[in-house]
Amino acid sequence: MNITVIFFLGLIIALVGVIPPGLLNMTAAKISLKEGHGRGIVFSIGVCVIVALQTYIASIFASYLSNHPEVVDILQRVAFVIFVLITIYFLFVAKATTKQQIEPKIRSKKSRFFHGLFLSSINVFPIPYQAYMTITLASFGWLNFEQINILSYVAGASSGTFVMLYMYIFFFDKIKEKKFTSQKNMNFIIGGITGVISIVTLINIIKEL
Repeated sequence: MNITVIFFLGLIIALVGVIPPGLLNMTAAKISLKEGHGRGIVFSIGVCVIVALQTYIASIFASYLSNHPEVVDILQRVAFVIFVLITIYFLFVAKATTKQQIEPKIRSKKSRFFHGLFLSSINVFPIPYQAYMTITLASFGWLNFEQINILSYVAGASSGTFVMLYMYIFFFDKIKEKKFTSQKNMNFIIGGITGVISIVTLINIIKEL
């Protein structure tokens, strides 16, 4: 299949995967509101670098992961623990420390890039998601695992992720005067989202026992 088509398949699939409010897109919106549009974009670029790496790994090992569901199970359990800790932080720790800050400390753009790298690294969901999608595309004959096709798909996936993160930044920038975009409420929203993700992940783990 034409690499341009593969690129847009990767873009659309990644775009759909990031549409639901989650840790990465809500954090990008929060940073943009708190520190400026530019730092939100730098954070998003950091996220997309890891997304590209995760998508590449998922594409290379798609066949292995499909034949060894226990690997996905391990990733799921690790993700559950991580998201529980993140939920506790945003609902309790961040909420408590917000009142003590007289003036927020503005981080450099470089630190926000590495912040994006870190948060995207602990978000392991793109790996099984992209592995499943690449296997599905391959089953339809829309994707083969030649290097050029994989790289095209990876480029599309990282671009799709960036587009959706930017849309979140743009949307929250337009409604930044609204009450629910305050520091306290943004922490609560992020904590609530990761809490829901933790519950859903736990339910899936219990079902597979």
